[in-house]
Amino acid sequence: MTTPADSAKSTLRRPASRCLVSWSLALLVPLALVLAIGVPWWQKVRGLNEQIAREGDQILRYRQVLATLPSLKAALAEEKAKDDYKAFYFDAATSALAGAQLQTDVQEMVRAAGARPISTQVLPVNADEQPLRVRIRTQFQGDTEALLDILFRVEQARPFLFVDQMSIRSTTPRTRPSRRTSRRSARQSMAQSQVGQLTVRLDVFGYVLGGGE
Repeated sequence: MTTPADSAKSTLRRPASRCLVSWSLALLVPLALVLAIGVPWWQKVRGLNEQIAREGDQILRYRQVLATLPSLKAALAEEKAKDDYKAFYFDAATSALAGAQLQTDVQEMVRAAGARPISTQVLPVNADEQPLRVRIRTQFQGDTEALLDILFRVEQARPFLFVDQMSIRSTTPRTRPSRRTSRRSARQSMAQSQVGQLTVRLDVFGYVLGGGE
């Protein structure tokens, strides 16, 4: 049997329960909002921080690469300078090797021009010259076009080559027409003699940065 005191207590508990539920809802709603907004924001911030860290590492690597650029440019300039030297000098350890190379190159020029090589020799080196000059003397037979071709090849050669001396003599014998020879035959003989062979002697030299003999 319910007494008036129990009824009063029950009446007091109901408002207290309702108040507790209301306060709980009042706290949970903002918390849910905070979680709904804060968690994605925190994940976004963490992703941005990781991206900043990665980009910072990349910037550091780029700075390290940039720091090596002066040395790379210096090394590249040095290599280019070596290539420039190759255009002027024989890349040989000694003057003897450079002379052999020069001798081979000139012989190939003579053959390529259609001339007939007779002899080629390496001339002595003057040790007092700096840089050393290597010289060869070549003798060949050919027509005027072959001679011009050889001189053009010498001019275009790399490393640079120079003609020191040149002597030319004709090897075509001159024939005098006899009294019985007609004027036409005489003109033909003279025309043939003009396209005869030449014997040419060339002294060609170049420079070498090698050490000794």
